[in-house]
Amino acid sequence: MKILMALIKKEFLQIIRDPSSIIIAFVLPLLSILIYMYGVNLDSVKVTLGIKNDDPNSEISTLVKSFGHSKYVNSIVFNNEKELTEAITRSKIKGAVIIPNDFSTKLSRGQSGDLLIITDGSEVNTANYVQSYSTSIANGWLNTSKFRRLANPVVVNPELRIWYNQDLNSHYFILPGSISVTMTLIGILLTALVVAREWERGTMEALLSTQVRKIDIVLGKYIPYFTLGMISMMFNVFLCVGVFKVPFRGNFLVLFSVSALFLFTLLGVGLTISSKLKNQFLASQVSLGIGFLPALLLSGLMFPINSMPKFFQILTMILPPRYFITFIESEFMAGGVNSIRLINAFFLTILGLFLFALVYKSTDMRLKN
Repeated sequence: MKILMALIKKEFLQIIRDPSSIIIAFVLPLLSILIYMYGVNLDSVKVTLGIKNDDPNSEISTLVKSFGHSKYVNSIVFNNEKELTEAITRSKIKGAVIIPNDFSTKLSRGQSGDLLIITDGSEVNTANYVQSYSTSIANGWLNTSKFRRLANPVVVNPELRIWYNQDLNSHYFILPGSISVTMTLIGILLTALVVAREWERGTMEALLSTQVRKIDIVLGKYIPYFTLGMISMMFNVFLCVGVFKVPFRGNFLVLFSVSALFLFTLLGVGLTISSKLKNQFLASQVSLGIGFLPALLLSGLMFPINSMPKFFQILTMILPPRYFITFIESEFMAGGVNSIRLINAFFLTILGLFLFALVYKSTDMRLKN
């Protein structure tokens, strides 16, 4: 126990003396959350549309005005089709709505009126916005115009109820999810440099010449960086809940308990990398490659897992961020669902114990030529 406590003390002193550890643990989360808060936005955006009306009916002019009254559309009226086409080509507008000259005639006969909606397919998300906004505005106008009684009756009148995120604010799930990405980078990067740094500086040789046991070395690396990582986790949660006012409906004790399992797993990944490579530069590059990128792209934060090819869906099963993102978004948004808590905690525990065993096995206790 004295040897273990001495190793833990040594690591804490190393953390205090090494500003990079503090930067990784506290400055990196702050920058990351600021980027996700102000740089990433999945909410509905305002698009600029060109409107060309070829129908002389005075009632149709109210449809043109409806586009200008929408908070999601900035409309520009064009009288010349060539100018409209040129505006789309030069990206001055993101789409266009052309009202044909027989639009009102068809509606007065009880027929479907055809609108030509042009979108710029080079920006797929914006093109989807143009299509959905234009269709919604046209349908809304029809329900209030004199053509309403001539159109087909609405069979279903839906009533919208939004659960968990009534404001439809994408930051309410992006920021909790970003904690998973940030903690993945912190947990892996902090420990990926630890053992590699010992080998590069020659302190590992001095350590192996003592009577220290392998378990003491492993725990001496786990405990200090686990403590630092949990403090960083608390800092992340404080930024989300206290500074950016993201609603939290779960239980803080459960949140930090599962976070501890998640961090325990990440430390195993980082120490395995560090033990195998024994080079700080290579360890940091591999950490970014197998830590940050999969956490961002394959965890389900940005892209739904069930929409991925089957191979990548299977690959995500060995990625710790997949389980933590599901848990933390549920904990923040829904108030915690026991089945989600248990299944994700179970998989994180299995992965954490497996990686701990791998770290123990990978730790060399003798010098090699």
